Amino acid sequence: MHRTGSRPAPREDPQRIETRGARRGASAAAVLRAVLDHGPIARSTIARRTGLSPALVTGHSAELTKLGFLRELPEVAGPKVVGRPHVPVDLDTGRHVLGSLHIAVHHATVALLDVRGHILASHEEPHQSLDPQRILSRAAGILLELLDRHAPDREPLGLGMATGGWVDRASGVVVEHPLLGWHDVPARELLAGHTGLTVAVDSHSRALVNAERLLGHARARASVVQLFTGNVVDAAFATGDTVHHGPRSAAGAVAHLPIEGGDEPCPCGRTGCLQAMVSEQTVARRAGEQGITTTGSFPELLTEAKTGNPRAIQLLVDRVRLIGQASALLLDVLNPEILVVVDQSVSQVPACLPALRDEVQLRSRICEDAPRTVVSTSFPGSELATSGGAVLLDRLFQDPLSPLS
Repeated sequence: MHRTGSRPAPREDPQRIETRGARRGASAAAVLRAVLDHGPIARSTIARRTGLSPALVTGHSAELTKLGFLRELPEVAGPKVVGRPHVPVDLDTGRHVLGSLHIAVHHATVALLDVRGHILASHEEPHQSLDPQRILSRAAGILLELLDRHAPDREPLGLGMATGGWVDRASGVVVEHPLLGWHDVPARELLAGHTGLTVAVDSHSRALVNAERLLGHARARASVVQLFTGNVVDAAFATGDTVHHGPRSAAGAVAHLPIEGGDEPCPCGRTGCLQAMVSEQTVARRAGEQGITTTGSFPELLTEAKTGNPRAIQLLVDRVRLIGQASALLLDVLNPEILVVVDQSVSQVPACLPALRDEVQLRSRICEDAPRTVVSTSFPGSELATSGGAVLLDRLFQDPLSPLS
């Protein structure tokens, strides 16, 4: 017997659905980033800047407004025109909040950021032990306290965590952080359990590269290398919208680059490795040995240099010349538009950045204009508070229509 009736509609190819969703997310991201860069801005101007159709910009603006990422501002006064009045849009920085956590060798920095990357609140907590369970549990508790105190009416988008060492972004695991003694710590899982929030984890260097691309030096969007020199020394590289991670996110391990004339023993068994030579712990120890400081701490050395102590300044200048060796090598290998050095002395002691640039100019074969190419961080004094939030900001501005998971 032949049955009649309508046939069920053929199922659409899931890959085609995913591709279409990715395109929508990318075009919505273009709208959101245009507002980040130029807001308040009219929809017609967004269309001109992005190359998207006016209808698509209007549709995405409505979506992003509904999600709480954009808001309309009062109509701009001017001559009346036919059609939709000139109603600019801007980022809505009052509805959402992002949690930020950075784990340094001696302390954790917990902060709240808005969607423009502005810091709303920040707290620094010294480590009472190096046990990862205790550190992450305490940091999660501080975050929840900050949310209750400073953002009770805002919607949390999640928590971003950044730290040094080898961090696998895909799994949310700190694979290895030698100075903390951490190995295979499931940071994302632990923090999500303590906070109930979506958690994203990455290295602080890659996180701050994303911050530079979104909020800092404009030329970083073309290509950028970032060198982070604190107690941990590591690097990150990005070209266009892509930050290089490598298998298991192991890219950026520059701690053991050899330094010419280096004599400092390294835990790896060699002498003269970059981190061993220039880490804050090393230079602080030397300052104590030379009688420049009384406590042998890096903050005291930095204070001495900032107040004009010539011996403290010279010690830091000698150190940044070593950093300049590594910077020149990275420039020659990767040839970025810009190299950003995240270092407290470079951003706070006036003599250090020129000395760093001089060393790069002397050693690099391709850098023709070190003052233009080698720059300090865009976030002096707030690098650590910014870094964790930047992990989430990158995901938001890559695809604002998808959950930040």
